[in-house]
Amino acid sequence: MAQDHPDSPAPPGRPGGPRPGPGRADPDDPAFPARTAPGAASLERLDAAVARCRACPRLVEWRERVGREGRRAYEGWDYWARPVPGFGPPDAALLVVGLAPAAHGGNRTGRMFTGDRSGDVLYAALHRLGLASQAEAASRDDGLRLYGVRVTAPVHCAPPGNRPTPGERDTCRPWLARELDLLRPTVRALVVLGAFGWQAVLPALAAAGWSVPRPRPRFAHGARVSLPATGDGAALELFGCYHVSQRNTFTGVLTPDMLDDVLGTAARAAGLATATP
Repeated sequence: MAQDHPDSPAPPGRPGGPRPGPGRADPDDPAFPARTAPGAASLERLDAAVARCRACPRLVEWRERVGREGRRAYEGWDYWARPVPGFGPPDAALLVVGLAPAAHGGNRTGRMFTGDRSGDVLYAALHRLGLASQAEAASRDDGLRLYGVRVTAPVHCAPPGNRPTPGERDTCRPWLARELDLLRPTVRALVVLGAFGWQAVLPALAAAGWSVPRPRPRFAHGARVSLPATGDGAALELFGCYHVSQRNTFTGVLTPDMLDDVLGTAARAAGLATATP
């Protein structure tokens, strides 16, 4: 089954939200991800902690300003305007890693790749492969389910200009490292969308218990690297794919056939049955 997002009250540190109690990390602390992520005992608890995070002031200011101002096309929407957790079942065999939520996509809807054209491309491809219940992703309550696949990002807040800073990427990394660690029993393949995500995911993979070769493998569309586990556990197949951004899909840099090929190959490497050969 798919994992839904915590629709929690205002997070600690947010105006109107409760303050952290004794012994609890402050979500406004830049060290909040590093202090909190390792202690998350499940993906559900990790996702709830992610949604409370306020560790990066620039991203907090931007995501909340976008939520207040909105866009005419989405008049009447109550923007999520918080960090967007990963989406998909806790026993996923395939993980898809993007860049960050879109300001009027995931930052609006509260679900990864939901409510924007990049998500339209990604979920349509997963649906063609039989890995999603439907091709459209409009809101958290639209009924979409992913089968054996989870979708996440190395940066959980919408960044200005779709450009997180290296510092913001590094501050957010403990969330991704713990997510990978919690998925270790089942995950067998990972598709990274774009060079930013590729660079961000390699140290998280190393922290989560896979051996990353040196020199580190370079990003390329169609790249495939086998990563052995450093301890107990299975190896992971790492795949590179151009990002499903409008810049790539509108110009033909990434075509539906190219996307289907990478996702389908990765899904089969993960042991998932697909609807296409």
